[in-house]
Amino acid sequence: QVQLVESGGGLVQTGGSLRLSCVASGRTVTNYAMGWFRQAPGKEREFVASISGSGGITDYADSTTGRFAISRDNARKSVYLQMNKLRPEDTAVYYCAARASIFATTRPQYDYWGQGTQVTVSS
Repeated sequence: QVQLVESGGGLVQTGGSLRLSCVASGRTVTNYAMGWFRQAPGKEREFVASISGSGGITDYADSTTGRFAISRDNARKSVYLQMNKLRPEDTAVYYCAARASIFATTRPQYDYWGQGTQVTVSS
């Protein structure tokens, strides 16, 4: 089993930045692909960013490309999401996810999920 705990969410003004963190415990996730998803009220969960098990391949949703950056630190069992130039439409609960594969996917086909952290961007 893998447990994921997100942190770093909060309230920020338009144009501001936040850095989300996700720490894994339990089974090692060194070779697991990791992803970030988000869900706004009344909307489906959507892909934000992913990183391969090796860390060498990253992918982003069109809406976050150029503003968000995903990274991982296997020694710390952590994955991060640096979010810059935030917009009100980025407001959502952000979820960290782990996939028992070195290959990430933009679909919510991940094996483990965190509880989420709220990000609110005020206009």
